[in-house]
Amino acid sequence: DIIRGRDIFSGNEEEKKQRKKLDSNLKTIFEKIHERLEDTEQRYVSDPKFIKLREDWWNANRETVWKAITCSAKGYHYFRPSCDDGSGSTSTAKNQCRCEKTRVRPRGTKSTLRPEEVNIVPTYFDYVPQFLR
Repeated sequence: DIIRGRDIFSGNEEEKKQRKKLDSNLKTIFEKIHERLEDTEQRYVSDPKFIKLREDWWNANRETVWKAITCSAKGYHYFRPSCDDGSGSTSTAKNQCRCEKTRVRPRGTKSTLRPEEVNIVPTYFDYVPQFLR
């Protein structure tokens, strides 16, 4: 939400100052990205806060960001059962908040899914209002 410019958490005064500083830095970063764009630059012309560019950047990079966030989360259980263990029931992601690659299979088959099919980013958070997460 912060990257996409949709973060609604305001927090206390100190956090507000930090958020303002972060927003300013993000605007500078996306301004530099915008300057380097060639063909797609027109899409972002009337977007002074680069909200469209930020959204597009997030959509293109969310998987990499998720892997970076969870790379040190060894042994932690993800709170929502979202892995298919092949038995028709769901299990929780345990290894860096990702599904076990060897246990996840498409229903009705014996083949294992490719890693990119197993370790998807939990995008359902994108549609849940922040205050409910």
